[in-house]
Amino acid sequence: MKRTLLGVGIGAVALGVSSTGLAATMRGAAAPLLVGGATTLQDLSDRLAAAPRRRDFKTVPMILTSPDQWDSEALDEVLRYSGGPKQVWDNTALESPWLNLMRNAMNTQIWSFRHPNFLAVSATHGSAHLALYDDYIWEKYRFAKLTKGKQKTNAFILEPADAQANPVDFNDPDGVFSPHDNSIVVLQKRGAVFLACHNEVWELTMGLHAKGDNPDHLTHSQMAAEFTNHLIPGVILTPGIVGTLPELELAGFQYAK
Repeated sequence: MKRTLLGVGIGAVALGVSSTGLAATMRGAAAPLLVGGATTLQDLSDRLAAAPRRRDFKTVPMILTSPDQWDSEALDEVLRYSGGPKQVWDNTALESPWLNLMRNAMNTQIWSFRHPNFLAVSATHGSAHLALYDDYIWEKYRFAKLTKGKQKTNAFILEPADAQANPVDFNDPDGVFSPHDNSIVVLQKRGAVFLACHNEVWELTMGLHAKGDNPDHLTHSQMAAEFTNHLIPGVILTPGIVGTLPELELAGFQYAK
């Protein structure tokens, strides 16, 4: 089966205050906004960037039964992560402050409690899952109407101008770690991981299919495959978020809602 590699960004920007931290951070391209000392998180980010994602499905079933139907290699890397602390956010509402809360947790763990290898994971489902689809799906299936016009496009994957600020000044109120950068892409560059939910894909497409919102006249299983194929780069597809949460908790992740 064809496996497609989807990474999460390029470049290297350092946060460390020392030249040693700068050099260490610049060796990694998967998460270029990691702080000095985040060596375990950098290793995970590099492994996730190299882990395959299958995005060439023709059809998918309602219940996934084989690891090659989800991003099993990447998910296993997250479950095996040896650094910490580790926190999983149960994110269900697109219009909630979910990205802001994740960013605040990361800032506090990294700079207040001095845990540079802190891993934040978004267990994404519900309406928040809309943020994990690319512009093609947003346009084709008119997602703006699903948000009642509040979101014309997927603004959650845009990289704000503030993300270009000097990351050395982590207390810059307009900088890369500020509320101006509540972006999936920016958080990915900081090492955060976003998990997608097959069950959410199946149920959203079931609703669209039933309403006739189906411009290519696809079957339901074909439409679900199309949505899966258009998850944004770096996202890890799971067979179902609610069923994956216990696996994360067994692996030592702290649950946050």
